[in-house]
Amino acid sequence: MKKLSHKLATLATFAAASIPVVQVHAEISPQRMADAIFAVIESDRAVYTKKVVNRLQNEEEVITADEHWQDEQALPLPAQMLRMGAEGVAEKDLGVTYALMSTWPINKQNEAVTEVEKKGMDFIMANPSKRFYSEETLGGQKYFTAVYQDIAVSEACVTCHNDHQDSPKDDFKLGDVMGGVVLRIKLD
Repeated sequence: MKKLSHKLATLATFAAASIPVVQVHAEISPQRMADAIFAVIESDRAVYTKKVVNRLQNEEEVITADEHWQDEQALPLPAQMLRMGAEGVAEKDLGVTYALMSTWPINKQNEAVTEVEKKGMDFIMANPSKRFYSEETLGGQKYFTAVYQDIAVSEACVTCHNDHQDSPKDDFKLGDVMGGVVLRIKLD
């Protein structure tokens, strides 16, 4: 009986390998794609912040997270991890970019610049449970642009921002909207 089931499994594997792959050309809306990409970004960011930074820095006090992480032999800050990931995605030139923004940026590079970014930040700050969607043209190229809330998911977020010497705001609480993530998808 074992020999027969092994032969059937081998035959099934061979048959599956012989079946041609059919490509499906389905349309996915820019909004749905942006929401899916943001879900990955948000989940990765929360896992890194809670399970790595908060645990190792705040709970176990093994290592700190520092903006000068390479010099200090520390963990990169969650904002730096997001930026490094965004730079890696941008290098692939897939027509998708993302970045952090804040109304109270510690790093001035994270200020809203375009009119859509400014409107998006105003909208998510006034509507903490809603997302902002728009289209904009930058450098002659049309983009679908989405702005999502960046939430303080752990004590590490709150402490870092409230204690940072360059922070224009020092009263963040767990669960606060600390800023936003702008995600752009190039439209053909």
